[in-house]
Amino acid sequence: MHFRPLHDRVLVRRIEAEEKTAGGIIIPDTAKEKPTEGEVVAVGSGARDETGKLVELDVKAGDHILFGKWSGTEVRIEGEDLLIMKENDILGIIEHTAELKKAA
Repeated sequence: MHFRPLHDRVLVRRIEAEEKTAGGIIIPDTAKEKPTEGEVVAVGSGARDETGKLVELDVKAGDHILFGKWSGTEVRIEGEDLLIMKENDILGIIEHTAELKKAA
């Protein structure tokens, strides 16, 4: 099955946080919070402005993003837990240092 979000919605896969602290302490599952970092799996075609013109999204598949703790709607697609959220629920795109060096 292939899933494509509509309009300004984005399909996101959560990126799990580290299971250990910097000091080596293992964090039990019951103490972990849901991650607020994810990878964009698919994006919609965009939203329409007041004039009806299609405005493309700023994020694309493969982007690593930060989003709010309670953002999105949890769905299960092909046995995988994912989130569907509007683009305005995304707080920012994470650019890794290797990508920044390539761009410079």
